[in-house]
Amino acid sequence: MDATTLIGLTAAFCTTAAFIPQVIQILRTGNVDGISLLMYSIFTCGVAMWLTYGIIVDDLPMLLANLITLVLALAVLGLTIYKRSQQRRKPGI
Repeated sequence: MDATTLIGLTAAFCTTAAFIPQVIQILRTGNVDGISLLMYSIFTCGVAMWLTYGIIVDDLPMLLANLITLVLALAVLGLTIYKRSQQRRKPGI
C-alpha cells in the first residue's frame, strides 16, 4: 500500500468515525432536538454523490469512507425522522 492510499484511508476513517458518536447518542437518549433535517438531507445527498464518484474513479478510500458515511448519515436522518414522528404522536403534556 502506498503512502497516498494510506493517507486516504486514514482520512476516510477519521471523517467517517466522527458520525458514530451522533448515532450512538441518538440511540441512547432518543434526543434529536439539535439535528437539522435539511442539513442531513443535503449532506446525505452529497455523500451519495461522492460514493458514486468513488465508484466511477475506482478510488478505494473514497468508496469505503462514503459507503460507511452514507449508512451512518442515513441512520441519523432516519432516526431523526422516526423520533420526531413519535414525538408528534404523543398527546400534549
